[in-house]
Amino acid sequence: MDFYTVIPSTSELDCSILVNKSHRLEESYIPPCLTEPNILFDAPSGDPRRLLSLPVVRASEKLFAAGREQGIFLYGISGYRSYERQKALYETRLKQKEKSYVDLYLAPPGASEHQTGLALDVSCPSVSLQLEDCFASTTEGKWLASHAPLYGFIIRYPKNKELITGYGWEPWHIRYVGKSLALYLSLTGLTLEEYHEHQSSCD
Repeated sequence: MDFYTVIPSTSELDCSILVNKSHRLEESYIPPCLTEPNILFDAPSGDPRRLLSLPVVRASEKLFAAGREQGIFLYGISGYRSYERQKALYETRLKQKEKSYVDLYLAPPGASEHQTGLALDVSCPSVSLQLEDCFASTTEGKWLASHAPLYGFIIRYPKNKELITGYGWEPWHIRYVGKSLALYLSLTGLTLEEYHEHQSSCD
């Protein structure tokens, strides 16, 4: 049986919020001000996957625009995902794969950052808009890794940090935390889990 802390629903959006298998959102949590960003997206207009929290909308538009100016064409693949949608995906995957494998790459309901509206999966045409490790080796993937912090994003699940984050390497999954924190985490190499642990020890 899993033991975890439930994060109470709140109308205020904390961009540094830690959501993982140990810190889960309530089933009723829906982020405020969900909006479609004006970016390239591999989902039709009106699809919930296009939705992001308002601060992320602005930051993603600036990030994608900066890429376009340098010949980098990024595509949004998946943004907001409701608790119910995450539950359906998780239960379907469990029927296909072993639980240990599923838990390494797919969050159980309530444990997904996509429910916050702060996370965005990104890909590019050279990998057929797929969410695969090979994205990291593309020109777009390399550009994203180096430029994302300038716009408030981090690569949320970095390589060789699986034991800390609880998830495998996902070079396509960016998470908005705000510019200051993103730059700090980028410079120090800390994950969001390590940052929160350090903050707790200082309180």
